[in-house]
Formats: sequence, C-alpha cells, structure tokens
Amino acid sequence: MGLTKTEIFTEKQNRIADLAKAFAHPARVAILQMLIAKKTCVCGDLVGELNLAQATVSQHLKELKRIGIIQGEINPPRVCYCINPPVWEEAQHAFGALFDTFVPATCC
Repeated sequence: MGLTKTEIFTEKQNRIADLAKAFAHPARVAILQMLIAKKTCVCGDLVGELNLAQATVSQHLKELKRIGIIQGEINPPRVCYCINPPVWEEAQHAFGALFDTFVPATCC
C-alpha cells in the first residue's frame, strides 16, 4: 500500500481535505442534511430514512464523527447524533476562504 504523503502538506491543507471527506459521499451528505433538518437524530431513524444497511450507516457516522463534523451522545440502547457547530463553522470558513481566493483569469 502506498503512502498518502500527507506530511508534505500543511496542517491547514490536510484539515481542509479531511473536512471535504464529510461531503465526499452522497450518504454522508444525506446524513448531514437529515441532522440539520431534525436538529438531532437517532441512528435507527437514519437507517430507516436512508434505506441503507445499519452497518453502512454506522460506518458513515463513524467517519463523520472522526472528522468532528458531528457529535454523538450514547444513551443505551440509542445513540443520538447532531451537527457539531464549531466544526461546521470551521468547514464553512475553510471552504469559503478557499473559494474566495479564486480570481477568474483568461485561460483555457
């Protein structure tokens, strides 16, 4: 397996790439949209509404939580998830700043 060479990029570049992973799969986008709409959610509700296997939804939730864009609270037998506001704002700022640096040029 090859190295990703993430160490040759800045911490900021690596963080933007990590935040982008939250939006890199349509199931994760759907999960984020549902959490935004509902304010909080229970994993079982996500499985039913997304029509995906429990294991698939759990993997996407795990990745979103690893990135930090969602947070969860475990109250057995349920696990509730919601958007993590500081990280959501971090993503908004990071992507906005990146997009704002583009200046159209006469090319191609």
